[in-house]
Amino acid sequence: MSEWRIFRNLDFLFLLFFGLLLGASLFILSTASLNVDPGHPYHYVKLQAVWIVTGLVLVAAVAAFDYEKIRRFTWALYGINLILLAAVLFVGSSAKGATRWIPITSTVSIQPSEFAKLFIIITLADFLAKRQGKLNRFRDFLAPFLFVLVPLVLVYKQPDLGTSMVFVAIFIVMMFVAGANPRKFGSLVLGTVLVVGLALWLHFAHGLPLPLKDYQLQRLIIFANPAADTTGGGYHVTQSIWAIGSGGLWGKGYRQGTQGRFNFLPEHHTDFIFSIVGEEFGFIGAVTLLFIYLIFILRAVGIAAKSRDLYGMLLSTGVVAMFVFHILINVGMTSGIMPVTGIPLPLISYGGSTMWANMAAAGLLLSVNLRRQKLLF
Repeated sequence: MSEWRIFRNLDFLFLLFFGLLLGASLFILSTASLNVDPGHPYHYVKLQAVWIVTGLVLVAAVAAFDYEKIRRFTWALYGINLILLAAVLFVGSSAKGATRWIPITSTVSIQPSEFAKLFIIITLADFLAKRQGKLNRFRDFLAPFLFVLVPLVLVYKQPDLGTSMVFVAIFIVMMFVAGANPRKFGSLVLGTVLVVGLALWLHFAHGLPLPLKDYQLQRLIIFANPAADTTGGGYHVTQSIWAIGSGGLWGKGYRQGTQGRFNFLPEHHTDFIFSIVGEEFGFIGAVTLLFIYLIFILRAVGIAAKSRDLYGMLLSTGVVAMFVFHILINVGMTSGIMPVTGIPLPLISYGGSTMWANMAAAGLLLSVNLRRQKLLF
């Protein structure tokens, strides 16, 4: 009987806005994917519905599992993460210049890098919780850094710079929450940013070699000047800006957009789905979607703040960092204020691996939320 009492802690407002995002995904996809496969206009909507329904089972399973018990499997999960990421390099299938998927059947593949974000949150949370009060010196930061660096390098080798950046964002946020000396750790973060900025300047000004692919460097050039190559490397962002700008205040209307409907805008059902929101539903539609995200994130922050222990707080803030970074980068790149990185819009963009990873992350938040107070009887 006492087990049922934990459901009194359930954050129903979090669940409401979580459900609104899932509903918005199907609604937006019903127009964004209409002409991706002209012979089957609802193909991606149906598949997304499958990912959502099965994902809800995953949410319930993760939420029902006491998050504290996950700590027993930290190193097993860390090992599984490394094995999956390494497997991509050997047996992964390639598409559009990247090797990120492991084929399961002729039509179904999984993208381990999507689940790697969740694995690193879970394992790093335990790693840092055990070092509570011991993150005061510069040398104390080395072990957590190496802990994250190994899977990060495997992701970067795919190559997947966007997900690598997500790892960095998660690491920085979780380190601060874990109690890393803010002055010392903050100076390291700031110093790293300055070094990266200097390296980029030296590359473009003096040809300094960088460990980046040509297309990744091209994206940085296009970010600085989208008009430099509107038919080549800058095509995606140019079409996206046109789509969002043409929507005006109220948008062109449901299924009345031209950039997506006539396939001028690439990847408009995945990475650039926010552009369809801007074009067809205008500024009002875009702001409404961002408002839903805002409440969803604020409730997630509330869950983190009410966690019963540091481990739960680290899990929650890691998930929040992942969601926030995804939203900021995706909306930023589709609007032309961030470089194109191929990061999907969480809980909205089409994709089975992406959706399941995000759903599992939401389930983890609910697990922490349900157990925010220890039962007394």
